[in-house]
Amino acid sequence: MKTLQSISNFAGKYFAFIVILFSVLAFMVPSMFTMFSAYITILLGIVMFGMGLTLKASDFKLVFTNPIPVLIGVVAQFSIMPTIAFVIAYLLNLPPQLAAGLVLLGSVPGGTSSNVMVFLAKGNVPLSITMTSVSTLLAPVMTPLLLLIFAGQWLPVDPMSMFMSIIQVIIIPIILGLVVSKFLPTVTEKSIPILPLVSIVAITIIISAIVAGNKENIATAGFLVFIAVLLHNAFGLLLGYFAAKLFKLSKQDQRAISIEVGMQNAGLGVSLANSYFSPLAALPSAFSSAWQVITGTFLATYWAKRELKNTSASDKPLEVKRVEEF
Repeated sequence: MKTLQSISNFAGKYFAFIVILFSVLAFMVPSMFTMFSAYITILLGIVMFGMGLTLKASDFKLVFTNPIPVLIGVVAQFSIMPTIAFVIAYLLNLPPQLAAGLVLLGSVPGGTSSNVMVFLAKGNVPLSITMTSVSTLLAPVMTPLLLLIFAGQWLPVDPMSMFMSIIQVIIIPIILGLVVSKFLPTVTEKSIPILPLVSIVAITIIISAIVAGNKENIATAGFLVFIAVLLHNAFGLLLGYFAAKLFKLSKQDQRAISIEVGMQNAGLGVSLANSYFSPLAALPSAFSSAWQVITGTFLATYWAKRELKNTSASDKPLEVKRVEEF
């Protein structure tokens, strides 16, 4: 178990580079990974099951004790990111599939790796965890609705079908994880140290499968997709920060909301794009999965070195209790 935990820690530390390495390998030898395309939804379900295992009632405590930062953060999440995606897709004149895929990336909830970044940045970790949890639970309604509003001009969107898919791939696995955690706490406790490794393997396979199935598209449109994803992530981090600053939230809250808004659940974006649009539409989410971890790490390192002023004892960073998944 200690060996697996060490491997898990190593994989978590170098997750972005692992994804890049396997993406390059998938591009060069696509036959090694195309077989996994049929299992993308199952793999994402495994990741969300792991999230359910680590969720606690305390993750939602802030919703009742200090709801304003949570409300500001979640509203920013579901307003800033799809709007930015729409504007970028329009200005870059992206093809319909890529435009819809970028909007989809902007419409999914926050990713769990953001919690680790907020911790490293000395931000408000409880706020980060609460935002991730709340936005994930709202995803079955918000993601199809936002897609219908922002992407309907490019591709047909079936919101009810997508609602059911998100319930199946996100909500049900999380509920199952909660049930297992409740009734088999000993098993859950023993499995938690290796959950990040399971999630990293699953996400890496998902992205590699998408890259393998899009070799020709990446060769022709890969740079354009990268620019779109880079701009989307950068403006998400920036505007998320200023949204929190506008409402005069604490420095720690500003850091948490910035990272939460800028880092999306790219795995869900890949799964939904592959199911409802095309493998090409999944490219923005696939590219984002690695890129947002790189930018999140750099931003967290920068903030960690900057002194926090006027920080009350109640706002000090708390240790991350939940094992984060990528």
